[in-house]
Amino acid sequence: MTLAQPQLGRVYLVGAGPGDPELLTVKASRLLRTADCVLHDDLVSAEIVGLAGPQAIVVNVGKRCGRKGITQVEINRVMILFAKAGVSVLRLKSGDPLIFGRLNEEVDALAAAGVPYEVVPGITAGFAAAAALGVSLTDRRTSSRILILSGHRAAAGEDSQQADAWLEAGRADTTLMIYMPGRDLATVREKLLGAGVSLATPCVVISSVSTAAQHATRTTLAGLARVAGIEAPAILLVGRSLERANRSLVDRISVGGAWSDPAGEAAVEFLGDPFQNQIDRRA
Repeated sequence: MTLAQPQLGRVYLVGAGPGDPELLTVKASRLLRTADCVLHDDLVSAEIVGLAGPQAIVVNVGKRCGRKGITQVEINRVMILFAKAGVSVLRLKSGDPLIFGRLNEEVDALAAAGVPYEVVPGITAGFAAAAALGVSLTDRRTSSRILILSGHRAAAGEDSQQADAWLEAGRADTTLMIYMPGRDLATVREKLLGAGVSLATPCVVISSVSTAAQHATRTTLAGLARVAGIEAPAILLVGRSLERANRSLVDRISVGGAWSDPAGEAAVEFLGDPFQNQIDRRA
């Protein structure tokens, strides 16, 4: 007699957002409550991990929490093992799994094993950081491009493709989102100077964005190397669009460069505003 094989479970590759549970997507929150197994990165906040249902097996597969021996291959193996046992698996990643989240490596492993999967995006740290500053990363007058880079690879040495990407950073109409900039920002500063970024360009370093530990430091590229005490996880934003950042939302000002305020906007008078009548009726 041949026993029936259990039906394959599905793996959900889900973005947990930057840390604030209120920034979880509705779908991510639902999957977190109903999953049989939750495999989470170390950077996923305890508040979010705590939303897992009582039925869930919760495993920290992070590489920063005393588990240095765990490899990507082992993480892939555990996902497939649970899925083949008929278990629904939530692979929970901080931020958005599509941004420096090793998503393709895990998707390739699942596909090769014949395991069904679904990707659920999350709010990436760069967008949450801009929101925390009250600023848009794009502005049709000054910043028409966003360039996403990894500072970790800059420090470790990158391939020619990554090196070419850094050369694109010099365009004045570009806002840079540099993930994993590291504690020593001198290397990043030199890369940006080499690309032609102006020393007067505004920069903001934000750590633990959207959490109670959030800490932001603003400077210009001229003073970036003197910014110290940056705790991971952190992200570095660079560009003219940051001139409009709400300074009351930045915890402290670093030495090495004051921003100039953008030119004041001309007041626009709307004659016969059709919404004013509705406002007046509510008053």
